[in-house]
Amino acid sequence: MNISIPSILLSLGGKCLLNWTLVFLQSNHIRKSFLGVFSLSLAVVDTTLTLFVATLHIYADGYAFLLGMQLTRYHICVLVQILGHVYSALQWPVVVLAGLDHLSAVTQRLQPTTARARWYLCIFVTSFLWYLTAAYVFLLSHFIPVLEDVPHSQIHQCWVSHTSQILQVTVLLLLILGCVTLHAGCSTQLLKNPPLKDQFINQSRHHTRRSVVYQAVHTFLNTWAPFLVFLAMLFLLPVGIPAYLGLNAAWLCFLNSLLISVVLCVVCPASQLAQGLATVPADSFCEWRFKFSLAAEDRT
Repeated sequence: MNISIPSILLSLGGKCLLNWTLVFLQSNHIRKSFLGVFSLSLAVVDTTLTLFVATLHIYADGYAFLLGMQLTRYHICVLVQILGHVYSALQWPVVVLAGLDHLSAVTQRLQPTTARARWYLCIFVTSFLWYLTAAYVFLLSHFIPVLEDVPHSQIHQCWVSHTSQILQVTVLLLLILGCVTLHAGCSTQLLKNPPLKDQFINQSRHHTRRSVVYQAVHTFLNTWAPFLVFLAMLFLLPVGIPAYLGLNAAWLCFLNSLLISVVLCVVCPASQLAQGLATVPADSFCEWRFKFSLAAEDRT
């Protein structure tokens, strides 16, 4: 798709504003998860890109000098295309790393003394992920910028690719969530003629698991249902999402809640949560509170 440079600058400015607003809203627990640290790094990268594009665009002749190198409007298009490819390549690694981070938080007791080490680890992983993704785009992806064959002073729009990873990630995670919910609702079969005590224990365990799964799904949908409708409408439109806008803080907040709900439904640590042996990852939008009876777990 071809987008005018003023439109690119305007959309990047809006994205930066949204990124920093959500970062400040999550400032109390921004360092407690990989997604929080990555959101902060994304806000810094987007701000740098926006300032660079704005600096080149304000010159009437369309070029500036940086470290002795002449920069023109060609470089605006090249940089926007490069960042678009980097953001697209980051989508799945971010999903995998964030999922593993939430899984470790839910299934393990984290000691208070490891909070600072966790912060440094998230910074290292985030920095290394940016480095690996940039290296992949430049060295392995065979990326070739698409530029108009006209003088730089006549360039008024840039060709940018659209992103499809957001739809792929959302559909996959929602399918997992739906399958787990369906399994929790349909797994009512017990062993043939079991002892009465075992039958009661199995029924109680199933009821507890189903209750936690349903509560997690309800909490997620109660908060993010309008955003899911917005995503559905957005992808039904023929325009698509430009790649340089695909990775943003709003999407990461939605992804954070979706991954938390998936991890909670898959692991279902009912007794661990009640006893303080597991913690729900930080979330600024969903209030993860569960009500369940531990009588069945105590009798096992």
